[in-house]
Amino acid sequence: MPKTVIYTTSSCGYCVRAKSLLEKKQIHFEEVDVTYDLEKRHSMMEKSGGRMTVPQIFIDEIHVGGYDDLYKLERSGQLDQLFNVA
Repeated sequence: MPKTVIYTTSSCGYCVRAKSLLEKKQIHFEEVDVTYDLEKRHSMMEKSGGRMTVPQIFIDEIHVGGYDDLYKLERSGQLDQLFNVA
């Protein structure tokens, strides 16, 4: 299964939605909380091409984007294809 990493903050509603969608799909993910960690936030920004908002989601080092981008993948069926889920 591809490695999934989601960068979040403690007060982000879109982060909660993204994690909920991944959990519903039974997709294991690593959560990186950048709320109080500037070093991790800078790392997220470098990997995401300068995006400062959360969540930022990566699947096998491919930058998916934020919650809206993840949801679009789900609605189109492409999320299942990435994880070979029927």
